[in-house]
Amino acid sequence: MNIPHDTTTGAVLATLLAHAAIIRICHFASAVFATWAPRLHERYKDSFEALLAHDNSLVRNFVASVWAAVAFNFGPQTVTYRHRDSHNIPYGWCAITALGTFNYLLGGHLVLWDLKLVIQFPPGSTILLPSAIVEHSNTSIGLHETRYSITQFSAGGLFRWVDQGFQSQGRFFETLNKQEHDAYMAGRTHHWANGLKYFSTLDELDIKSK
Repeated sequence: MNIPHDTTTGAVLATLLAHAAIIRICHFASAVFATWAPRLHERYKDSFEALLAHDNSLVRNFVASVWAAVAFNFGPQTVTYRHRDSHNIPYGWCAITALGTFNYLLGGHLVLWDLKLVIQFPPGSTILLPSAIVEHSNTSIGLHETRYSITQFSAGGLFRWVDQGFQSQGRFFETLNKQEHDAYMAGRTHHWANGLKYFSTLDELDIKSK
């Protein structure tokens, strides 16, 4: 089921999800995802569509977006501390869009700690990143400035739920014999490596564009 909200919050969300500008931002992010990581985008698309087909009570946020969830942060001075989104699938990408009115030369920078990068991130910018493995944060803005954000993501548990036949891990394990269970547990040690196959190289993308 979709996450339930109280009447007021639900009304605000319904307005946001139906707003042409919000739809355009979120559809754009999904199109960028398909362009730069086509195999990973397909993984998200296939899992999400399987989930929707299995449970017709679910309602997707946007028609042309492959992410299952969206978070709106109204600030008014949105700042995140350095963190990793540990509940997302490790090799997955989320989409972050910055909004508001602030001097992006002086604040609101995106910091990717593992890569030692500090990136100017103006209002209206969107970035896709593997937020479960790359530690990230953003810098503060001026006292009288505003910064909001839109983040699209899919929790890792949704992929596991689909991959395990739409059931919890406990119930899934109950369907396995010892040999199957041992094979499954052994395969988990290679989960990170299997995820790399969904990434694309620049050479692959260049060939695809021709």
